[in-house]
Amino acid sequence: MGDAKKILIVDDEQDIVETLKFMLEAQGYECFCAYDGEAGLNMAKEIMPDLMILDVMMPKINGYKISRLLKYDTKYKDIPIIMVTARSQEDDKIIGQETGVNEYITKPFELDDVINRVNKYLND
Repeated sequence: MGDAKKILIVDDEQDIVETLKFMLEAQGYECFCAYDGEAGLNMAKEIMPDLMILDVMMPKINGYKISRLLKYDTKYKDIPIIMVTARSQEDDKIIGQETGVNEYITKPFELDDVINRVNKYLND
């Protein structure tokens, strides 16, 4: 299993993280979890994930800021980011696009939808 794709899930809602981790590991991915923005950013730099699932509203550093910091760094800019948000306002999506987010999912989300999008990036 050493060549499993690594996914970093960053969300301050533990049940969401656990559910995603369970579903994605069942798909054969290796999952890493962080529960606030600062920990998520540090972990991203440490493990170089193949993909990130990132919540917007989090303690310490919000998801947009993490996305921006990673996307403006040549070392990490190619990591696909799927942004998860409870807010569906259009301006949120525009901010997400400006910060380099690849995909946008609104809570509550369908797990199948998340898995399909993850597979789209990691199975080509």
